[in-house]
Amino acid sequence: MNASRRRVATVFGLVTVLAVAIALLPGHRGWFDVGVYHGAVGHWVRGGDLYDWTTGNGYGFTYPPFAAVTMAPMAALSWYPTIVANLLLTALAVAFLLHLLVDPLARRHGWTRWYALALACCLLAGLNPVRDTVSFGQVNLSLVALVYVDLWLLERGSRLAGVGVGLAAAVKLTPAIFIGYLLVTGRWRAAATATGTLVGATVVAAALAPQASRTFFAEALWDTDRVGELAYVSNQSLLGLVARLDPAHPDRRVWLLLVVAVLAVWAVRARRAVRDGDERAGFALTGVAACLVSPVTWVHHLVWLVPGLVVLAASTLPWPPVDAAAHRRARAGAAGYVVLCSGLVWVFANGSDGPWGFVGANAYVWVSLGMLALLPIGRAETGDHPGFTEHCGAVGVPRGVAVDRQR
Repeated sequence: MNASRRRVATVFGLVTVLAVAIALLPGHRGWFDVGVYHGAVGHWVRGGDLYDWTTGNGYGFTYPPFAAVTMAPMAALSWYPTIVANLLLTALAVAFLLHLLVDPLARRHGWTRWYALALACCLLAGLNPVRDTVSFGQVNLSLVALVYVDLWLLERGSRLAGVGVGLAAAVKLTPAIFIGYLLVTGRWRAAATATGTLVGATVVAAALAPQASRTFFAEALWDTDRVGELAYVSNQSLLGLVARLDPAHPDRRVWLLLVVAVLAVWAVRARRAVRDGDERAGFALTGVAACLVSPVTWVHHLVWLVPGLVVLAASTLPWPPVDAAAHRRARAGAAGYVVLCSGLVWVFANGSDGPWGFVGANAYVWVSLGMLALLPIGRAETGDHPGFTEHCGAVGVPRGVAVDRQR
């Protein structure tokens, strides 16, 4: 069998295994979240209160009104076309992210590009957060793609950088941490663009949905009961970890101390990443920090860790790793990937008593903390890192100097 046929057979085999596993294993979410979007937005378009509508078990719309404005077209669709539209948007987001994050690796190392992208897509599909995002009909991957439009713009020195972050933050508040990233790393223009876009989108939503805007910012935003139980195992944030220590009375002072510590580490490492010209690591670290500090980070929100996994994988190239540090990164990355694929936290969905239960119920939190502390930055840690020399060229640093700085 020649090389081309082996590649086709490998991809076909992986797709088959994934399809069978996804079909047979537990974890089918029945498009629950897209059902909430469809029901709430349809209710709102027909004259109802956006935040009054709930499912039979009490779940309602939790996003800002601008999200409802962007989702308004689904009110004209029936149920199955809504699911198809959600899947198409998710597929487009995945295609963009793979092109941005993985394709440069394939080109740099002379890999067959379709094969590299197909393998990456299979690895992506194996992740529990990705499976949940698709099965719930969530918007997470679309928001990651929107934020990463700004990575693409920043690496090219575009004056439009910040628009993607602003729009994503107007749809869902979590991506607003990327405005903090732009401020911490001194990109004042991009931060102003992101802030202006966020404010502008929010004002547009307020003009189109004044009652919904008043309800969201005065009531719904502060009502954590609308989102779900903080101690539930799916909440893989620092507050979820603290809540599982004492579900009845989570100590928010401990949580705030942990948040401050995480933000301090993030700020130092993000600034270093940008100083070393490694924008991709900076964005990846910010996505990890967002998952940790957000009060509620459901498992499907952890798609923000995916770019960090790519950065980590890139730090081990060329394959097989050529030094001890790269070998350690490869082992750590493989372990983190396996944990994120495993669905381990769901084993403890009905209880997490004892030390081992606590460790297992917070498995994804430990992965996030490990990535925040240890994600490689620049050549000094990562080897031939994707995007570094391209970024240096974009901001005017000579390529020869860039390589010397990384060594």
